[in-house]
Amino acid sequence: MSQHSSVAGASRPVKEAGFFTKIKNVACLKSSSSSDKGKGGKGKSKSSSNKVSHGFHLVEGQSGHKMEDYHVAEYRKRKNHTLGLFAIFDGHLGDRVPTYLKDNLFNNILEEPNFWKDPEAAIRSAYSSTDKFILDNSMQLGPGGSTAVTAIVVDGKDLWVANIGDSRAVVCERGSANQITVDHEPHAERRRIEKQGGFVTTLPGDVPRVNGQLAVARAFGDQSLKAHLSSEPDVRHVPIDSTIDFVILASDGLWKVSC
Repeated sequence: MSQHSSVAGASRPVKEAGFFTKIKNVACLKSSSSSDKGKGGKGKSKSSSNKVSHGFHLVEGQSGHKMEDYHVAEYRKRKNHTLGLFAIFDGHLGDRVPTYLKDNLFNNILEEPNFWKDPEAAIRSAYSSTDKFILDNSMQLGPGGSTAVTAIVVDGKDLWVANIGDSRAVVCERGSANQITVDHEPHAERRRIEKQGGFVTTLPGDVPRVNGQLAVARAFGDQSLKAHLSSEPDVRHVPIDSTIDFVILASDGLWKVSC
């Protein structure tokens, strides 16, 4: 994963101060004009009873690597419901896997037959089947992989967030920031990785890596490391009420580099 950052967010009209206000304004809700190093956009739900503004911003880092971050920020109508779909996919070893996720992961989730009755189970099932498809088609999609953080807003009332890897979701509630995703880092899952025949290296000046290669313990794709990786997401449900100010999704280029 290269040192680029991608941010997507959703917000209702509130007053906040500090770092997260700056991030929200730059990433989401101010001008969507772009430069040679960044691009962005914004929008607003049209039919939800709780009006939600959203936007995104992408910035290329100085590493010289090709940008491999992709995002989703859109609204759809399904069965008389309004769905806000937001995601960040941070790819590595090529952009074919994150591109596939951008185009297909939400479709796979929404096509799960039990999505409306059990969203968490549907999200878990879709993550698993999507990863299987990527692995089965590695000749076309390549050897790389991607982290993911996805958020589904249902009728402006319920937020379902899932992630694998180290892209995060943070909720600002009454002015306080709360991370609602889990950073799936190799040192935290060393026991599972070793039980599955892998190992975790920690070299001076470097982060822990699975088999000396990947800096996350969970990801889509990564055919050569899959025996030691997981694609099982952490899933959280957050009721949206008057205490929720905004939500930010971002790749590690924001959380671990820009900050």
